[in-house]
This record gives sequence, structure tokens and C-alpha cells, in this order.
Amino acid sequence: MLRFANPSFVLRVARRAIPVLSVLTALTTALGLYLVFFYAPADYQQGETVRIMYLHVPAAWISMFAYMVMSSAALGTLVWRHPVADAAQKAAAPLGALFTFICLVSGALWGKPMWGTYWVWDARLTSVLVLFLIYLALIALWATIEEPARAARVSAVMTLVGLVNIPIIKFSVDWWNTLHQPASVVRMGGPAIYSSMLWPLIVMAIAATLLFTTLHLMSIRNEILRRRLDRLTHQAAMNGERALRLEAAQ
Repeated sequence: MLRFANPSFVLRVARRAIPVLSVLTALTTALGLYLVFFYAPADYQQGETVRIMYLHVPAAWISMFAYMVMSSAALGTLVWRHPVADAAQKAAAPLGALFTFICLVSGALWGKPMWGTYWVWDARLTSVLVLFLIYLALIALWATIEEPARAARVSAVMTLVGLVNIPIIKFSVDWWNTLHQPASVVRMGGPAIYSSMLWPLIVMAIAATLLFTTLHLMSIRNEILRRRLDRLTHQAAMNGERALRLEAAQ
């Protein structure tokens, strides 16, 4: 853990891992798209519109996964004072917001032909919208507080408070009577969809996970480099001010 707390070590890992992850992401995405359009059948009720599922469901999974990653980083900030944890939680927020936005938009496009409307105040939809607003609030919080350490602590507290929304999203279809279909992949008794539709969905979920991991690692690297640049700029400004004072004193 101490090695991962070292920003220099993280930068070395990122330099080696990002090219590999990028290639794996591209290959898995290409395979997933091939399976979606040439292997997975149309649904007997939904027809071709069911293919929206292969974008919507992975985006929904990653929207929650990103928040769990951010919550783990928040614990690292508050409990262990992990030097890289605050950079990790800051980097995860925009990515989580992006995947949540994709989930909401694709869900609306899927809901129109199925439900006859783009939006209903369904428990699952509403809780995902709340998740999106939490992401936006955290992004705004990071932008508002200038001191990085204080911004990390405040954001970590808010992240952990918002964590209560994740089980609400997951179990909302079980706790309340909603239009949204219940869990059909990760559930007791095994998946409820045919393997010809399940495998393309799994491959697309892996591709989305690899994409998130790649972008998150790139964002962490950029945040570490940005903070180093800020420190060097501040140090150079302080040295210049000190030199001017010495020159004035002479």
C-alpha cells in the first residue's frame, strides 16, 4: 500500500499500464460490438431496440462502480491520509458523471418505444438521477475549494454520505413497484436472459470497465502532474519574491 501511496510509483505504473489497457479496451469494444450486431438476436417483443441494452446496462453498472471506487478513495483520504487517494476520487467524479449521463440518455431512448415516454418518476430512474446530481455536486465542490487538501476532505465526507444511494439504486426494483424490470443478470438463481444475449452484454460490460479504468488512470496521472506543476510554479514565485526582497534590501 505504501508503494501505491507514492505518486512517482503511480506515474510509473500509469506509463506502462495505459498503453496496454488502451489496446485491450479497443479490442474488447470491437469484439463486443461485433457480438451485439452480428450474434445477439433481436428480442421477440422489443425488436431491434433491445440493442440499446448493450450500451445502457454497462453504463449503469459503471456509474455505480465509479462511485464505489470514489468512495474507496474517500476512505483513503479520511482514514489513511493516502497521498494519491484524493487525486483518485477527484478523477473518478467526471467519469462517473459521464457514464451516469449515458445511462440516463440511453434509458430514455429505450423507454420511449417500450413505455411510451422518455421519463417516468420511477424509483430506479429517480435514484440514478440523484446519483448524477451527486456527481455534479462533487465536481462543483472540487472546483470551488481552492486548497486541494481541504477540498479532498470535504468531498470525501460528501461522497461517503452519498454512498447510501447505491443500495437504493440496486434494490429499488425489489423494494418498490416500478416500471423498471428487475435484475436479470446478477441475481439469485442465475441470469434470466439467454446466453446469446448474455455473452455480448458481458463483453460490453468488460469493455466499459476497461474504458473506465484506462480513463481513470489517465486522469489520476494528469492530476498528479498538475499538482506537481502547481507546486513548482508556487515555489518559483516564492523564490522570485524572495530574490526581489533581497535585492531591495541591498
